[in-house]
This record gives sequence, C-alpha cells and structure tokens, in this order.
Amino acid sequence: MTQPASAPAPSAVASPRRIATLALPALVVLAAEPLYVLVDTAVVGHLGRLPLAALAVAGTVMTLIAWLGTVLAYGITGRAARRFGSGDRAAAVAEGVQASWLALGVGVLVALVMQFGAGPLVDALAGPGEVADAAGRWLRVAALGAPGLLLAAAGNGWLRGVQDTRRPLWFVLGPNLLSALLCPLLVYPVGWGLTGSAVANVVAQTISGGLFAAALVNERVALRPRPGVIRQQLVLSRDLLVRGVAFQASFLSATAVAARFGAAAVGAHQIAVQLWFFTALVLDALAIAAQALIGAALGAGDDAGARALARRVALLGAGCGVAFAVLIAVGSGVVPGLFSSDEQVRDQAMVAWPWLVALQPVGGVVFALDGVLIGAGDVRYLRNLTIVAAFGGFLPAIWLAYAFDLGLGGIWAGLFLFVLLRLAALLLRLRSGGWAVVGAVR
Repeated sequence: MTQPASAPAPSAVASPRRIATLALPALVVLAAEPLYVLVDTAVVGHLGRLPLAALAVAGTVMTLIAWLGTVLAYGITGRAARRFGSGDRAAAVAEGVQASWLALGVGVLVALVMQFGAGPLVDALAGPGEVADAAGRWLRVAALGAPGLLLAAAGNGWLRGVQDTRRPLWFVLGPNLLSALLCPLLVYPVGWGLTGSAVANVVAQTISGGLFAAALVNERVALRPRPGVIRQQLVLSRDLLVRGVAFQASFLSATAVAARFGAAAVGAHQIAVQLWFFTALVLDALAIAAQALIGAALGAGDDAGARALARRVALLGAGCGVAFAVLIAVGSGVVPGLFSSDEQVRDQAMVAWPWLVALQPVGGVVFALDGVLIGAGDVRYLRNLTIVAAFGGFLPAIWLAYAFDLGLGGIWAGLFLFVLLRLAALLLRLRSGGWAVVGAVR
C-alpha cells in the first residue's frame, strides 16, 4: 500500500521523537485548564470564604462537564486517526465535523438545563444557604460556556487524530491566558465579584470553541450532520463514560473510607491523591500520542508497526513512571510539608508514600497501554476491565481496610491492587493481539 504524503510512514510513527512531538504540546493543553482553575481560585479566594466555597461547589459541576468533553475527545481521536492513517484526511476531518455537532448539541443542552437545574443541584451538593445561592448564580453564568468547552474538546480529538497537536496548543492556551487576565479585572475593578469569574470562564471557552470550529470550516469539508456517524461516536463515548464512572466511584469511595479514619488520614490521602493525579496528567500526554499514532498505524494496515509502537509506548511509560518514583521518593521528607504544617497529616502521608512511589512505574505502563487500546478503538475491553478491577478488586479492598481498621495503608494497598489488576489484563490483551484490528474503521 502506498503511504499518502499527509500521513507519516509506520516506521516514523514508532520513533520516540515522533511520540514526543505529539505528547509535549498535548501536555501543555492538558495542563492549561487546571492552571487556569488555580488562578481563578486565587482571585476568588480574596473575596472571602463564602465566594470561595461557592466556587468549590459550582466548580465541581463544571469539572464533570469538562470530563464529558475529555471522554468525547478520546473517543474521536482513534476514529479520526484510523481515517488519517488510511490516507483519507478528509474522512478524518469529517469525523471531527460529526463530533462537533454532537458536542454542540450536548453543550447547548447543558447550558439550558443549568439555567433551571443549577439551584437544586448545588442545594444537593452543599445544602440550602448562602453558599448554595452564590454557587447557583456562578453556575448559571458559567454553564453558558459549555457549548464552547465541548466544541474545544471535540476539536482536540480530531486534530490529535490527524496528528496536529500544535494548533490545539494555541487554541486552548491563548483563550486561557486571556481569561486569566480578564478574571481579576472583572472581579475587582469592574466590581462583578464572583460573577466576573464565571464570565471570564465563558469568554475563554467560547473563544476556544470558536477557534476549533473555524479550523473545521477552513478544512473545506461537508459540514452537514450525519446521524449514523454521530450514533457510532455516542456508542464509543458511552463505553468510555462507563469506564470513567467506575474510576469516579472508586476514588470517591476511597476518600469516604479515608475520612472514617480521621481528619489527618483524609488530609494525607488528599495530598497523595493529588500527586497521583498530577503524574497521571503528564502520563496522559503520552497516552494521547499513543491514541493518534496507533490509530494511524492500524488505519494504514500496519498491524506489525502498531504492535511495535505499543511496546515502545509501554517502555516509555515505564521509564516516565520510574522517573516519577525516584522524584517522589527523594521528596518524601519535603513534599508533604509543602501541603500541610500539621504533624499528624505529614505522619499519615508517610503511610501512603511507599505505595505512591510503587504505583508510579506500574501506572506509567497502564496509562500508556490505555492510550494504545483507546487509539485502537478497543474501548469495550477497557470498559469491562475497569469495571472488573474496580468492583472486584479496588472497592472490596478499601472497604475491607475499613472493616479491619487497616488505615491509610490499607486504602493505598487497594489502589495498588486496582492498578496491578489493570496492568495484568492490559499486558494479556497486548500479547493476544486481539486489539490490533486494521482498517479505516474498526
């Protein structure tokens, strides 16, 4: 098969340089939103305790909406990458068109529902009162940015699929920087207070979504919606969504059990979990590169190249994990103190620390292979694996830790078991080759 000029040859796909070229811009895109949230939190924090609490409650809801966008982006990357690898860039972009219609529809629906449902929702989260009232006002305004937020997620998905991570870098970073400048101006000199924070969010998300939509228009492909393709994308997103729910249930249960061991334990658990999430963010960039490259290799009919790339990505994930393990181990005497001055919290953190260190190399391989299977479109296997590992391993382990009073060490042993089960199943799947289905469509 003659390789099209627009897609890299399979031998080039597997090079570490090529992986880094895709992963590093993706990392900046992944980090942009959390960094902006930190700026937003710092600005609102100076308004007082009540606005900060309101932002925490309402921001949790917006985080879930952003998570829907991540699910959509991951689903579309593999589909677009297969089309791109087969030499049909127009078809890859067409996948982006349909994903964007889906994103726009869901975003508009979310924005409308929140105008009526924000109040009851935040009341359920925080209980009726001043905090809930302020959170509801913020959420009604911020939800107007949902169409742009989800359009940007769909845009990230198809552009990664055609192996373009540079434009998403500017389409996300530019609006977030603008919003970071706009937020303090609207909150303080303009005098809009907490509402100013929400408006700054909407401006950034709408501009970002508009930039991704303009990129689609510039591709000069048909823009009409195709319900059949949208249904296929919904099935893929559904499996990824169910997988994500299993993750959320596991980590929420772990926090609930940690809270039963006392304030010091749950505080230390939060420190360790946030560090784990930070390293996961970096490793997700590698997984995103794997999604794009694996999809392209399989779309080009190169199953041998895809297998070689999967092995290389797994090794790179392990290498990154080892590097993180060393850094976290070396920082054990310093890092917990950066988060808390409470001696009991720091002591409890040391209980979780060896597990956090041990998780890094294992987690590095797991995140990388997650990206491989998502890129291959093997998401049903990932969904089933996550459900089995969560409900058959992690959740029983942490509730047994509570029943037998094993403390924070028992919780983190359960997390290690969860990741280990996933590693074993992913390696078996990788070896079987059942994931490596070639063709422009799986």
